[in-house]
Amino acid sequence: MNATSTINLARIAAMDCAQAARLLAGVRHAALAGRRPRVLPRPVIEESWGRMLLDGVDPDHDFRSRLLSIEELEQRRRSSPLAEIMPMLRDALVSVADAAHHIMVVCDAEGRVLWREGDSTVLRKADSLGFELGADWGESVVGTNGIGTPLIVRRPVQVFSAEHFVETHHAWTCTGAPISDPRDGRLLGVVDVSGPLSTVHPAMLTLVDSVAKLAEARLRENHLTALDRLRTVAAPVLARMEGRAIVVDPHGWSAAVTGMPPTDRLSLPKSLTAGHTWLPALGTCTVEPLPGGWLLRVEEEPRPLPATRVVLDLSGQRRWSVTVEGGGAGDWTHELSPRHAELLYLLSTQRKGRSASGLAGEMFGDPGRTVTVRAEVSRVRRYLGGLIAHRPYRFPEDVDVDVILPEHPAHLLPHSTAPAVREARRVPEP
Repeated sequence: MNATSTINLARIAAMDCAQAARLLAGVRHAALAGRRPRVLPRPVIEESWGRMLLDGVDPDHDFRSRLLSIEELEQRRRSSPLAEIMPMLRDALVSVADAAHHIMVVCDAEGRVLWREGDSTVLRKADSLGFELGADWGESVVGTNGIGTPLIVRRPVQVFSAEHFVETHHAWTCTGAPISDPRDGRLLGVVDVSGPLSTVHPAMLTLVDSVAKLAEARLRENHLTALDRLRTVAAPVLARMEGRAIVVDPHGWSAAVTGMPPTDRLSLPKSLTAGHTWLPALGTCTVEPLPGGWLLRVEEEPRPLPATRVVLDLSGQRRWSVTVEGGGAGDWTHELSPRHAELLYLLSTQRKGRSASGLAGEMFGDPGRTVTVRAEVSRVRRYLGGLIAHRPYRFPEDVDVDVILPEHPAHLLPHSTAPAVREARRVPEP
């Protein structure tokens, strides 16, 4: 192998497990010593190791977080949307995990272990590592792993042996895939299959990813069923009303409308309560609760002036938000999807604006992907309205834009593979 080669899962699978583990151990040792290894780790692993070094994770000893109490664990299970798809995850993965001497683990978006099932011997071994119910398996706590790392990068990851940052985890292989809420893109958690490194199989990555996508599809089906129920409730309410009104579920999806053109979805503030609120798409609305959703009645008055200040909070590694101030009905906060966090960050770095091809080049490395960029900007404008101007795309000059960045550049949108974001994450050589 030459100095420019990079390890991949196919190469690992082609080796004897012990040989692959030795190779990876050498790569990790060189990286921790600040030397260039003779073969490079996979980019997703190398970037994770970089975050661990910045976060001060101990590479030699594992850290045990405080476990959730039984009451806390049960409360998180009840409130997690993942609870409704647990039967499907069990049917798809537990028998496979058990046969492969693995366990299936399901965590929430904070990396807390909510469910574990599978081989009893492997469960006992997991206990010895602190891989227990209620444990925090986030990357910044226990290092590079098949739960915490997918939570950060928002895509499936298989971590084999010494690819784990912490040495006490080197006897394991872990494969995890994130599960997002299909209604709003919100990260719900990770499904993971873990076990002894001798049982590693590259097909496990495809299997776990496929099951995660099936789980999201099941959530989408459940969502459509709930919308049908809400539509039944909304029909007689709207039939008695005059003026413009719309009934939406808690995530803004439309169930019924009167006095205005139909729309698929409205972007709602992060916290919506009965009373009055301002929405970019409608102006000032009266908000009333309904079983399973909200009734929004548009107040027939001039729409308030646009906001004068936008705060883009990119300081987190898993969640990001935009807050609009000055909209006429109090501050308004919206949680951002990974793609929209990228897009708004790029617009914030050049106030003069960017063309669709310019944004496509910075987001995808391909200036020709203008159709995708225009579609994403259109979606952003659903909740920011006139706060995103076009020709070129930009924030208007009379709007103050404050960006809250992570303490270290390497933590900026770690999920992002956009060339411009990768460049911004790069730490200058000393």
